[in-house]
Order: sequence, then C-alpha cells, then structure tokens
Amino acid sequence: MSDVLFGLKAAEVGLGLRREMLNSVLQQTQTDIDFFEVAPENWLPYGGAYQKKFRQLTERYRFICHGLSLSLGSPDPLDLNFVRQIKAFLKEHQIKLYSEHLSYCSAAGHLYDLLPIPFTEEAAVYVAERIRLVQDVLEQPLVIENVSYYAAPGQELTELEFTNAVLELADCKLLLDVNNIYVNSVNHNYDALAFLKGLPTQRIAYGHVAGHYRQHDSLLIDTHGADVSDPVWTLLSEAYLHHGLFPTLLERDFNIPDLQQLQLELAQIRRLQPAQKTKLRA
Repeated sequence: MSDVLFGLKAAEVGLGLRREMLNSVLQQTQTDIDFFEVAPENWLPYGGAYQKKFRQLTERYRFICHGLSLSLGSPDPLDLNFVRQIKAFLKEHQIKLYSEHLSYCSAAGHLYDLLPIPFTEEAAVYVAERIRLVQDVLEQPLVIENVSYYAAPGQELTELEFTNAVLELADCKLLLDVNNIYVNSVNHNYDALAFLKGLPTQRIAYGHVAGHYRQHDSLLIDTHGADVSDPVWTLLSEAYLHHGLFPTLLERDFNIPDLQQLQLELAQIRRLQPAQKTKLRA
C-alpha cells in the first residue's frame, strides 16, 4: 500500500478518543499517539466547552472519523441530511478520512446495534450503490470496515466473498479490523489467517485492534472493553507480514484505563511494525 494515504503514514499508531479521555489527553504535553479517531455522532450535538476542547485537540493532532449510524445496509433510504452534517463536520475539522461499518442499524426506526447485512450478491450491489452515493455527497472517499456478527441470515456468499464484492463494486477502501476477523473466525469456525490473506492489500486504508470478551470457547463478544488478546496481536503481526504496514488504531469503548495504560498497548503496535518491516525487506 502507499506510504501515505488520507494523510496517514503507514507506520503510524492511533487511539480512539472517547469523551472520558478528553481532559487527560489535553493535559498531556506529549503523547506517543500519531492520530485520533472519533465517531462524529458523539461530537456533532455538542457546542460550548466540549466543542472548544475538541477544537484544541484537532489543532494539535490529526483526526479521522469512524461513523456509527450511516446504516449502509438498511432497507430505509439513506439519511442524506445526516450525510451533509458529516460533510460539514469533516470540513470544519479538516478531516480527510471517514470510515463506516459494513452493516446496518436502522429499519423503520433506529435499532441501536450494528446488524449483519445478508451475504448475497444482491445485497453487495445494493450496499455498493449506497456507498457511491455517500461518496458523491461527501465529495471524498468512504472507507468500509469488516464487522463482527453473530448470525448470517440468508447467506449465499462467504463473509470474505461478500466483503470483497462490496469493495470491488463500490471501488472503496477497507478499514481492516483484525479483532473482528479473529472474533468471527471463532464464532463461525473459519480460518482467520486465510480470511486475512484473502483481503485485497491495495484497498487497506488503516486497521483496528481491540479487546473482546470470551463468553465460551466457541463464542466471543466484540466488546472493545478489554485489553487486546494474544491471538489478535499475532493476527496483526501476520497482517503486516502479508499486506505490509498500515496505520493501526487501538479501540477502547468502556472499562477505559488511564492514558498511560493505553499507551502500553500502542507501544505493542509499534513493536510489531518494525519487526514486520524487517521481514518484508528480507
């Protein structure tokens, strides 16, 4: 992949910013964080002190956006007024990268969860058309994340076939979520490494790692509420080895430790990156 994409360099490390972290990050004179990611839905409603603090950070750091409610697979029409709000937010904060989930969260009302799109050719075409429409309104690319899921209703294609079909038909980039691959591989009994290698290198924009909850040996829950597990670190290392380095971000949504603890996991990402760069050169 390119050394610089959407303003991010391949070997950079980022952190998902939650409102609980805001004061802590502002108080730091120096952090080992190259960029932050926010869900625009969590910041659009706020003015006043929250907006002022957020502006202080966007002036100090590079930011990207990861959406929650675009609902690309929904049977409902796209909310183009919402897309225009996102466009204004991106422009206001000079954010070049906006990603969303390959899922849906509305159908005659908001469902408050990220639900799986049926793995069918018809659905791939439908979602790809909606991605293209969003990109036209935004006047910038939309990056799509492979998601965790717990059921696959109406499945005709494999998850990998469906994901690759959407990427190809929409001609868009991929947010490679390594934890989601591992979680799905356990829950749906497939080879995580084979899935990883089957994704198109040239479409990877950046990556995610996160923690999950092991409810049973055959059931993992994608919580973003725990430390990254050893199998996910191993899979991230394999991702760098196979696809080359890409910017990688740590997600933590609850049970959030202090910034120093989070930076230990960021440091683990950095340790994996140079090791894989050496192997690639060899």
